[in-house]
Amino acid sequence: MAKVLVVDDELTVLQVLSEMLRAEGHEVTPCGSAAEALNQLAAQSPDLLITDLYFEKGAAAGLEIVQRAREIIPPPVVVVITGYSSVQTAVEAMKHGAFDYLEKPFKPDQLKMCLDRALSFRAALSETAFLRRQLKKQPTFSRIVGSSSTMLEVYGMIDRVADTSSTVLILGESGTGKELVAQALHINSRRRQGPFIPVNCSALPDTLLESELFGHRRGSFTGAFTDKKGLFEAANGGTIFLDEVASMSPTLQSRLLRVLQQREVRRVGENHATYVDVRVLAASNEPLDKKVKEGKFREDLFYRLNVVAIHLPPLRDRKEDIPVLTAYFLSGRVCERTGRPFAVAERTMRCLQKYNWPGNVRELENAIERATVLSETHVLLPKDLPPSVVRNARAADLAAGADEPLAELPSPGPDVPTHMSSETAETMGAAKAAGNLQPLRLFLREQEQTYIARVVEECGGDKEQAAIHLGVSLATLYRKLSGEDKE
Repeated sequence: MAKVLVVDDELTVLQVLSEMLRAEGHEVTPCGSAAEALNQLAAQSPDLLITDLYFEKGAAAGLEIVQRAREIIPPPVVVVITGYSSVQTAVEAMKHGAFDYLEKPFKPDQLKMCLDRALSFRAALSETAFLRRQLKKQPTFSRIVGSSSTMLEVYGMIDRVADTSSTVLILGESGTGKELVAQALHINSRRRQGPFIPVNCSALPDTLLESELFGHRRGSFTGAFTDKKGLFEAANGGTIFLDEVASMSPTLQSRLLRVLQQREVRRVGENHATYVDVRVLAASNEPLDKKVKEGKFREDLFYRLNVVAIHLPPLRDRKEDIPVLTAYFLSGRVCERTGRPFAVAERTMRCLQKYNWPGNVRELENAIERATVLSETHVLLPKDLPPSVVRNARAADLAAGADEPLAELPSPGPDVPTHMSSETAETMGAAKAAGNLQPLRLFLREQEQTYIARVVEECGGDKEQAAIHLGVSLATLYRKLSGEDKE
């Protein structure tokens, strides 16, 4: 049930709308004038506002009502009612924040369809707002996001060891956020005022990595034109983070072991060592104990690094965090870049939660960014996601025997238009095989209505956008949706 404010100076229209909404179980407040509506907006804080645009003497007071509605926190979803002659004004109202509009005269089914979409959008926005509030409640560990039991254990471990000088080994698959954990350990430590220096040990060849870590003396090798301070010296008083430490050569492992034991570094080409006060954090995306057994990693170095181990779970083991992560990405850089809010359709979230995310959180973030770039509306739909995510969700639904499996993305073929859903193609094939013949006119009308409904749904209920994609006028689209277009 929703709180609905209905505004129209035509008494008959006001009564009919109010009765229809009450029959659907909504709490309705009718207003017969713009002034009354403006007073009730502040007093009622409705979930949904349905308002005419033109009142007595032709004044477009509905635009003022729409604008005032946006000032309410949270704002109601707005549907405007307009006559055919004022469609352009209705479009202007949508630019000012209206969700949709109905053109007079409209049928009960059209009204119900419009209100269902509006309330679904309201529910999606409310869920996003709730998830954002949940984000604020979790511990402030930099940009680490999640409230699952496994992540709570990670937060607890960070909290216990952050303000110590102990070496920490962070283990987890690629994309799980190991560097974020390292940053959180640094930020929450007594070394927070010192430097935090991350080093990707797998990105540099051994000779260059040795010079980067420990520095070199002028003339110690070809190209060493000046003395250079290494990253261990640069991190003095702070923290150095050695990512992918398992990729180090045996020689570098030996030198790192000396730093951990003696707290000294010796530049390449120098005979004397320099004391450094550095906390070492290391990370690996593969088990180091296994590398030790294979003879590829020094056992004594492993024990020096593995003083405290923090294991980051893969995203497939904490799928309950996917809604919160999605809300985090949408409220962060994505929202700043696009300048508009996004809601996530229920079917889209089902797709996200059924996928195993081999690239973990990094892959999820990339998928959300892709969806916002490709989305033609303010609602992210399955078609906006990477095809592999949708195909995986459909396969999981079929394997589980779901009553309504998610539709797989259509693929171009000789008999299937690129914009036709696989369900429609399957229906065509089944009809052909079964000899279920019917007049061509009826068949084409059914396929047209199926396709139109699909386009409207994928446009998030935005009929104006759907009409643009279909290449028809709004009036034609309404006729075809209502079944009045018989030709």
